[in-house]
Amino acid sequence: MKKIQILGTGCSKCTKLAANTETAAKSLGIEYEIEKVTDINKIMSFGVMTTPALVVDGEVKVVGKVPSPADIEDLLK
Repeated sequence: MKKIQILGTGCSKCTKLAANTETAAKSLGIEYEIEKVTDINKIMSFGVMTTPALVVDGEVKVVGKVPSPADIEDLLK
């Protein structure tokens, strides 16, 4: 199972990244768990200073932008 984390304070970009990520994961048919991390100290513990950010299995994949579901699919494979 993939552990997917969306790092962000809840802004519209963070919400869009979460939606695009869920679309991508469902499209791939993978088992996944999405966690929204909104605590600024936790976000900074990943070394992320710009949100939103996408973390897959503990590895930061995207920072400061909202990729398309197709681009996120490539990051989840």
